[in-house]
Amino acid sequence: MSDETQKPEDQANPEAASEAVIDENKGDPAAETPAGAPAEPQKPSLEAENAELKDKLLRAMAEAENIRRRLERERADIARYAAAGFARDMLTVADNLHRAIESISAEERAAASDAVRAAVEGVEVTERSLLSTFERHGIRVIRPLPGEKFDANLHEAMFEVPGAEHAAGTVVHVVEDGYMMGDRLLRAARVGVAKGA
Repeated sequence: MSDETQKPEDQANPEAASEAVIDENKGDPAAETPAGAPAEPQKPSLEAENAELKDKLLRAMAEAENIRRRLERERADIARYAAAGFARDMLTVADNLHRAIESISAEERAAASDAVRAAVEGVEVTERSLLSTFERHGIRVIRPLPGEKFDANLHEAMFEVPGAEHAAGTVVHVVEDGYMMGDRLLRAARVGVAKGA
C-alpha cells in the first residue's frame, strides 16, 4: 500500500496497517491463487485417497473375517478328529477280537466246556463294548455284504475272484472291516472282488 491511500489513523501507525494487510491474507489459500480460480484442486485427490483407504480397510476386515472362520473350522476339525491316530491303533484290537470270535465255529462252541464258552462270551462282550465305544466317538464299522457293489472310496480290493456266479465288480469276501470317523475314512474295508466272466 502507498502512503497516499492510507487512512489518517493508519498514517499514525504504518506498521499496524501493514500487519492488517498481512493478517487479511494469512491462511486464505484463495488469496494466493489468481482471482476467480477455485481453491479446491486438492479435494479430488483427498477423496480418492479416502476411497482407497476405505477400500483397504474393507479388504483387511474381510480378510480378518475369513481367517477367523478358517481358524474356527480348523479348531472344530482338530476337536473332531484329534483321536484319529489312537482310533487307528485300536482298529487292530477290534480286528483281533473279531478274528478270535470267528475262529470258533458254532459246533466247536457247542462241544466246548463251560469255561471255554464263558471265555468266548467274554471276548464277544469285549468286542461289543469296544464297538459301542467307537460309536459314541463317531467311529462306525464298514462291513460290506457279499454281492454289494465295490466302492473304491470305502473298499480296498485285496484280490479278484474269477467266476460267473457273482456279478463283476461286486464284493465276494470281506478280509477286514473298514472304519469311518465322522466323514473321514480311517481304514478302507479290505475285500475280495468278483472278476466276472
